[in-house]
Amino acid sequence: MSEKCHSLLFSQRGRPLAELASVSADLPDGHTIPQHFHPEDQLIFASRGVMTLRTDQGSWVVPPMRAVWIPAETPHSVAMSGPVSMRTLYFLPGFVKGFPQKCFVMNVTPLLRELILHACTFKTLNKKAPVQKRILEILVDQLRAVYSIPLQLPHPADTRALRIVQALLANPGEPKTLETLCKDCGASKRTIERVFHAETKMTFGKWRQQLRLLHALELLASGEKVTAAALDAGYSSTSAFISMFKKQLGATPTRYFASWGTNDNEKNVFSCNGH
Repeated sequence: MSEKCHSLLFSQRGRPLAELASVSADLPDGHTIPQHFHPEDQLIFASRGVMTLRTDQGSWVVPPMRAVWIPAETPHSVAMSGPVSMRTLYFLPGFVKGFPQKCFVMNVTPLLRELILHACTFKTLNKKAPVQKRILEILVDQLRAVYSIPLQLPHPADTRALRIVQALLANPGEPKTLETLCKDCGASKRTIERVFHAETKMTFGKWRQQLRLLHALELLASGEKVTAAALDAGYSSTSAFISMFKKQLGATPTRYFASWGTNDNEKNVFSCNGH
């Protein structure tokens, strides 16, 4: 059952106290924040390490220099792969206009990164204060300029397809063909292919490739070697995995993880009341 965390931006009487609040935390490899939800819109930024956000609708992997947007009242859990520097911003619902009412991962530009880290030096930001208003305006402008990137894994709602999803989530490197998996779930291959395309907007083959990529990202962030991550994710060769990784994320795994620094702002205490 999801836990509702108390608001950082509303008083007990429901009166808005500010437009933005922030929380920072450094978390160890393997740490998991159980399912919960907030009354505010939320932006979680990974300046170091990889986070995996899970909701009933799917999974989103958040590597360094990426952030995930979580609309208010969305139940979610967060798992850490490798040591993670998490920086979280909470916005009054609707303050950042035009964003979809669903989770999505975005690129974080160098300017947006600095704005997020700067915002995290304030407990709250209130547009009634001129200096804080300017920070809020620039931050929102930069958020609207970013774009979504393909690091999500939507889940179908069909119960037969979900049985296949659960089996592959438990073992992303599972070598069984779709035809064999269909026998286990009680549906035909054609039916499952149609369901995946209709409900996830992806072919089953593309969905499975995405699952393996996201699983490999988590392993690499936890310190696994490229070859071990590739094999565990179900790739027959390291070269095939590296080629796919570079095509999706623009760099080889080694260069991708070596390119991010770990310089961050001060740390704050982290609890359900601030994640």
